[in-house]
Amino acid sequence: MKKAFVKATLLAGALALVPATTAALAEAEGNSYRTLDEFMDVFQRVRADYVDKVDDEKLIKGAIDGMLASLDPHSSFLDARDFENLRTQTDGAYGGLGLSVTMEDGAVKVIAPTKGTPADRGGIKAGDYITHLDGELIYGGTLDDAVEKMRGAPGTSIKLTIVRPGRDQPFDVSITREIIELKPVDWEVKDGIGVINIVSFSANTGADVRAAIRGIGKSLGHKPTGYILDLRSNPGGLLDEAINVSDVFLEHGEIVSQRGRQKSDIERYYAKAGDDTGGLPVIVLVDAGSASASEIVAGALQDQRRGLVMGERTFGKGSVQTLLPLSNTTALRLTTARYYTPSGRSVQEGGIEPDIRVPQLSDPDYKTRPRFRESDLRRHLINEAKVDNSILEDDSKKDPRFDTNAEALKKQGIEDFQLHYALETIGRLAKNPVQVAAHTSSKK
Repeated sequence: MKKAFVKATLLAGALALVPATTAALAEAEGNSYRTLDEFMDVFQRVRADYVDKVDDEKLIKGAIDGMLASLDPHSSFLDARDFENLRTQTDGAYGGLGLSVTMEDGAVKVIAPTKGTPADRGGIKAGDYITHLDGELIYGGTLDDAVEKMRGAPGTSIKLTIVRPGRDQPFDVSITREIIELKPVDWEVKDGIGVINIVSFSANTGADVRAAIRGIGKSLGHKPTGYILDLRSNPGGLLDEAINVSDVFLEHGEIVSQRGRQKSDIERYYAKAGDDTGGLPVIVLVDAGSASASEIVAGALQDQRRGLVMGERTFGKGSVQTLLPLSNTTALRLTTARYYTPSGRSVQEGGIEPDIRVPQLSDPDYKTRPRFRESDLRRHLINEAKVDNSILEDDSKKDPRFDTNAEALKKQGIEDFQLHYALETIGRLAKNPVQVAAHTSSKK
């Protein structure tokens, strides 16, 4: 009875994806039943004959995880613990390190540290591998177990063993946990320029950016020279908030479109009238850790010629995930669409290429540390336009304009070269607005 019920449930989902013709449905039904018979045979064999007694729920979850893992890196099943972690990350604060991580070939890999967190201050970088926690090997374990071990009471310490591509030997970093305040937007004024840093696109991020613009003007007593929108190491978040943030700087026009499986599955999102910045110069800072929602904002402002995109090529995650609740405590996170910039570009794999490429020379590991992007993930979605491999391998190109190093910059008091360069550029653009058009006119 249970076997028949499971087969019928899975078959109903499979048939929903099949073209509605009688012949196709009949063939799909036969193939699906044969495949499900094989699955149930294996399931029963494992239950009956495996050397140790196994839990049915564990087997079913393993089968679901395997099915979704065969699709792309961003589709997954969220059990009760995953659901709670997602809620914590989006709604509250927690004791931890401030890291976004993923699992790759059994190893925990850093996507990006959140700016201003213990992990960021401790020197953890995107692309690092974490092999041990307090001397205990975590290779081959689950990502959830590793995340739980890294979280803990504020004030307690944990030792991370790091393997960094480009370095010969692993090294240890001791980090003290803190309450990770999930504040998506922060701002400051530097040299009369408003610097708005967005660390994630969670609820109310658009409203917070508008509040930041008001705060900048109030602190100066007048309008700033321009704005720098810092999206570096921002892994993304909510699509709606990416649209809201883009709308802050745009008067009109398309912001982004998303296209699903069918040609008719197209949704377009447009800016409302009113530029909160009054048309002042805008620079968007990005790097290899700027992903998803960050790329939507950078792509919209670039295509609309509203601002200069500066820094490094972005991560290249051009897909949309939909959270589909399955119960009160479980859900399916499924890739349901690709998104496109106003000019029709898909950023999948290739990312957003900056208008002005500026390396982070204040990072002492800049030249030796490889960049980690969507194209490095197994089973990533392929860009339908076929990205040139040379674009994916161009991080090592040298630029004669930037012939210096971190030590020399530090002596000059420059701790963040990309931000320093952006501040200088805003100053030049304010004196000669024609330069903005010159830099952006080539972006079609």
